[in-house]
Amino acid sequence: MERYRCGICGYVYDPEKGESRNNTAPGTDFEDLPDMWFCPSCGAAKRRFKITKRP
Repeated sequence: MERYRCGICGYVYDPEKGESRNNTAPGTDFEDLPDMWFCPSCGAAKRRFKITKRP
C-alpha cells in the first residue's frame, strides 16, 4: 500500500495503520476514503494529499 502526505502540514496517512482520530480502520486504502475525509492534524481536504515513498 502507498502512503499519502498532506501538502499543508506534512501528516502522513498510512493505510496499514488507519487513523483512529477520524475512525479510519487499519487496512483502508486512501482511494476508499470518503471524499469528505480530512487531515486529522490540520483539517485539509483529501485532495491536498499526494503519494509519498515509504522510508
